[in-house]
Amino acid sequence: MDLSIIIVSWRVKELLKDCLKSIFEETQNINFEVFVVDNNSGDGTIEMLMEYFPQVTIISSSRNLGFSGGCNMGLKQASGRYLLLLNPDTKIIDNALDKIVAHMDKHKEFGLAGCKLLNYDGSIQESVRTLPTFKIHLAMIFRFQHFILNDYLGKNVDYSKEQEVEQVMGSFYMIRREVFEELGLMDDKFYLWFDEVDYSARAKEKGFKTIYTPIAKVIHYGNASFKQASSVKKQWFFSKSRLRYLWKHSNKFSWVIILLLTPLSLLITLIYSLVIKMLKILKIK
Repeated sequence: MDLSIIIVSWRVKELLKDCLKSIFEETQNINFEVFVVDNNSGDGTIEMLMEYFPQVTIISSSRNLGFSGGCNMGLKQASGRYLLLLNPDTKIIDNALDKIVAHMDKHKEFGLAGCKLLNYDGSIQESVRTLPTFKIHLAMIFRFQHFILNDYLGKNVDYSKEQEVEQVMGSFYMIRREVFEELGLMDDKFYLWFDEVDYSARAKEKGFKTIYTPIAKVIHYGNASFKQASSVKKQWFFSKSRLRYLWKHSNKFSWVIILLLTPLSLLITLIYSLVIKMLKILKIK
């Protein structure tokens, strides 16, 4: 088996349907298998899969396991030489999976890979990051990242060129089998956010390279599942995962400082979301 595709889905039935359709239409030159992990959507996703995609392996969870927990359920059954974590709000175009498998076969030095992600209008989606440092976490708490963290956010990356990077976005996250056998499953204590960041950091610590390549292109609609949650709830999950990441990959002094600042981070998020709502109301009036 060349490629195992693992898709974790939660209440995005129509986007998932389009994603799967694009996979089967745009992939002809490799042997692949698809696992869809449904995180207790309750929206007819299972029935849709059974009707339209009988070739897909359905893994139905009785509760929402989050991204990493869902991925692990698929990874445990995957048999491919490459493992692809793919978001359900993506669309495969121009034989992207054929191309990236062939490219990885030619470049054995690549352990992890990400492709060129496009927004629905065809513009480039910034999908490369550096691994976050303590200073980066501080900037994010005070919402300064869009002003002073261009390198971290991938705004200075030339997305037309292939290059070694520290991390690629988890919406299209390819893992070579040898890397998976060395690192094992994802850390499912990251319910949301920082799961692929942690995996990238672990890979780097073991000497594996992460590559961004524009040879394959995929449309990514972006954060479809979690748009359904409130801003404060999102920040809570983000803060919990950030603290776990710091505990694993930073010194304990940094962890304590960020822990103490976490309530402030939640307060800033609440105020920010209220201001945005008020501005929208005033604009409507």
